[in-house]
Amino acid sequence: MAISDMLLQEFDQEMAGARKTLERVPDDRLEWSPHAKSGTMGWLAGHLANVPSWTVLTIGRDSLDLAPGGKPMDPAPQPGSSAELVATLDRHAAEARAAIAGASDEELMQPWSLLQNGQVMMTLPRLAVLRSFVFNHLIHHRAQLGVYLRLNDIPVPSIYGPSADENPSGF
Repeated sequence: MAISDMLLQEFDQEMAGARKTLERVPDDRLEWSPHAKSGTMGWLAGHLANVPSWTVLTIGRDSLDLAPGGKPMDPAPQPGSSAELVATLDRHAAEARAAIAGASDEELMQPWSLLQNGQVMMTLPRLAVLRSFVFNHLIHHRAQLGVYLRLNDIPVPSIYGPSADENPSGF
């Protein structure tokens, strides 16, 4: 089995969980934040919706500079609604899925570097970047968003099994 085939199974599962979580973000709570040092629900949800776009960058380039010429990259636009969040995720997930499906084992094992103003911050095989900086990063922020939902009394979706909201009698 090709590496991409194995990745796609995991990718599809994680995108479905991200989509279920984003669908629950209420339009009237996008500016809500649990703490002064925390991002807003809209920012966090927008970040989650955009993380899959990093797949195309990882597979299609040898590196990414977060601050080319010393100027940080522009942030993604803030979402205006839950529907916009889901549409953004769906678009990026479709592009990411196509990139993974088209990647050979050899391409996935090639080194990829993250830079800051031309300085190499890290270099890993593309496969490791996809697993850690895309998949695991998405999982991390999806879980954070689940906490935001809980703090706003919004039912948390089941991801790897029933949630307390979808199975109130317990596991």
